[in-house]
Amino acid sequence: MEGQTDHFPGIPPFPDNVPTAPLFRLSLKALLAGDKAEKQKLVEASEEIGFFYLDMRDADTLSHILEDADKLFDIGVGLFQLPLEEKKKYDFSAQKSYFGYKAQGAAVVDRQGNLDRNEFYNVSKDDIMAISEPLPAPDILKRNRHVFDSFIKCSHSIVTLILNSLNASLGLPESALADLHRLHAVSGDQVRFVKAPPQPADDRRTALGEHTDFGSVTILFNRLGGLQVLPPGPDAEWQYVRPLPGHAIVNLGDAMVKFTNGLLRSNIHRVVSPPGEQADLTRYSLVYFSRPEDDVPLRRLEGSSRIPDLEDGVVEEAIKSKDWIIRRALGRRVDVPGIGYDKSAGTEMLSRRLKV
Repeated sequence: MEGQTDHFPGIPPFPDNVPTAPLFRLSLKALLAGDKAEKQKLVEASEEIGFFYLDMRDADTLSHILEDADKLFDIGVGLFQLPLEEKKKYDFSAQKSYFGYKAQGAAVVDRQGNLDRNEFYNVSKDDIMAISEPLPAPDILKRNRHVFDSFIKCSHSIVTLILNSLNASLGLPESALADLHRLHAVSGDQVRFVKAPPQPADDRRTALGEHTDFGSVTILFNRLGGLQVLPPGPDAEWQYVRPLPGHAIVNLGDAMVKFTNGLLRSNIHRVVSPPGEQADLTRYSLVYFSRPEDDVPLRRLEGSSRIPDLEDGVVEEAIKSKDWIIRRALGRRVDVPGIGYDKSAGTEMLSRRLKV
């Protein structure tokens, strides 16, 4: 991932003739140094679309996250090469757990019942940090726990940096947001490996349906296009997010919308077949999802004059972070009854309604 160009070696270039989201490019080094202009760009991106690039090159002690990500990409390729029956041993959805394996076609992507076109594996932060009991896992994951440990700690430090910057912009009590996302507290934080094989040339459609993310902050590494965002506005059209070497794609999730009553955005996005020549390659992604601690209520935070008041007559749903994640994560699984597509919705409708 290292490099000073906008092209990944050995991969066909991202085409220039597709609509691409004009996201801010933020510098992790500048944010770590407390640069006021860079912090303001972070706030603007978080309030306008909730997506931005984060340049991780030359970021001092945290720049090793790029090396960890490269190692994990290789681990992910090996993981998905395991036989399907072996991988299915680690599908824990029947136990109402979102950790472990999900096979391709195990979830619907729309109300018409079309099935997803990717497989993924979620590795629990609590497992790696020895906060919970270890989950059964393939040997390729067990022998690389030290890589996960390094990647999670670095990712979580970046999440905390982002949360503290947003906390200051909101005028909340010091560390209010970070205190809901402690590294060593029980939460749904996870590392996800994603594999999306090439789609048939005559049937290239959505691989992962439109959605908002379940938690607070998402840090994504990928090398192929396919991710699309739907900017706010009544006439908005889908735009690709172009992967950049040395950068992560960062976005906010539902919890930030709920904490700020819509001031911060959890933008709608989806995954489609990569554009141009990239469509013929298998798309791998690596993600760190940060969620509020399991017992944190997802509701408007007190203590900020910038967070809008609730509208008259609005009563917030009484739901905690863990329950929200399970409902959202498993609601579109074809093998998990009792939730359903509509009940698994996040803040999509709020995202469509605000800032138009």
